[in-house]
Amino acid sequence: MAASYTLIELSEMAVFFLVRCWKMINDYYTIKEAAEKWNLSERWVRSLCSQGKIDGAVQFGRAWAIPQDAKRPEDGRVTTGEYKNWRNKSVNK
Repeated sequence: MAASYTLIELSEMAVFFLVRCWKMINDYYTIKEAAEKWNLSERWVRSLCSQGKIDGAVQFGRAWAIPQDAKRPEDGRVTTGEYKNWRNKSVNK
């Protein structure tokens, strides 16, 4: 048996649902917002999300939702120059 609701009850449920969704949406950043916050490119943030390096990032279709309290992941690339010219054996001698 289907439940019967009045028009007022339905409208109250709809408002409650919309407010709850709005709060949930406001707790997340888009790729663009996170890139601006962390001073990274959008492509790099998208790559970090797809690699699972941003805790709590969720994909909805093609869009990503990044929690506002997520921390910028550490950059694992070597930037010290330690491996510079490592293939050139004459420089290493």
